[in-house]
Amino acid sequence: MADRKEFSVSVVTPDGPAYEGDAQMIIVPGAAGEIGVLARHAPLIATLQAGSTRVHLSETEILEFATGPGFFQVLQDRAIALVDDAVEAAKIDSARAQEQLEAAQAELEAIERGESTADRWQVEQRIRHAENQLAVAGRP
Repeated sequence: MADRKEFSVSVVTPDGPAYEGDAQMIIVPGAAGEIGVLARHAPLIATLQAGSTRVHLSETEILEFATGPGFFQVLQDRAIALVDDAVEAAKIDSARAQEQLEAAQAELEAIERGESTADRWQVEQRIRHAENQLAVAGRP
C-alpha cells in the first residue's frame, strides 16, 4: 500500500499501556476540544482533559476508553496519549467509578470549606473522569 493509512498509536497510563498498536485514527479530548489525528499528521503537543478517547482500528472497529487528564504528542507518524487513567469501555467497573466520583465530590466539598489544600483542578478532573466512565458505561 503506497499511501499509508495506519500509524502507531499508544494510550499509556502510569500502570502501563492501555493500548499499543496501529490504528487509522485516534480522537482525544483536548483541553480546547476534541483532536482527531490520522496518519501523516503534523507534529503536535496538547494537554488532555478527562473524556472519551477513541482509537479507530478500522472503519468499523473502534476501541473507546474513558481517559483522565494528561498529554498528547504526535511526532513522525506516532501518536502517544499519556493519561492518568484509561479504562476500556467494555471493562468499566461502574461501582468503582461511582466510588471515585463520590470520593472526589467529598474532596471538592472539603476544598470549598477550606478543610483541604488539594489542587481544585485535579479534583475537578477526577470528578469529570468518574462521570465520563459512568457515561461511557451507559449510566448517566
